[in-house]
Amino acid sequence: MERTLVLVKPNGVERGLVGEVVGRFERRGLRLRGMKMLVVDRALAERHYEEHVGKGFFADLVSFITSGPIVAMVVEGPSAVKVVRDMMGATDPVDAMPGTIRGDFALDIGENVVHGSDGVESAKREISLYFAPGELVSA
Repeated sequence: MERTLVLVKPNGVERGLVGEVVGRFERRGLRLRGMKMLVVDRALAERHYEEHVGKGFFADLVSFITSGPIVAMVVEGPSAVKVVRDMMGATDPVDAMPGTIRGDFALDIGENVVHGSDGVESAKREISLYFAPGELVSA
């Protein structure tokens, strides 16, 4: 079983899409092992996006993720990282297929509704940024 981090970004929360996103993962057979709403501060945002430091879009990433509440969740299941990323669709919603979260609900790469870890190791790192071990439900 794999675990991955999913964030419903500020625009997804503002638009009331949290239930839709959670429902899609649950209907697919994935399990929630942790979930909370929070406002990301600048320090957490910079740690989350540290691989993008120095890139032209880094400031926009930090600004957007700190602009309002998010919902962070740990999703678990077989090949969870790949399954979640496939369900989210391409990072740029213009390229995301209909039926994916971004394909159905986003138009702009900068405000693409959801984030999902891009690999097993990054999932471990990202989960530890948002959840203490005692906050997660065991299988």
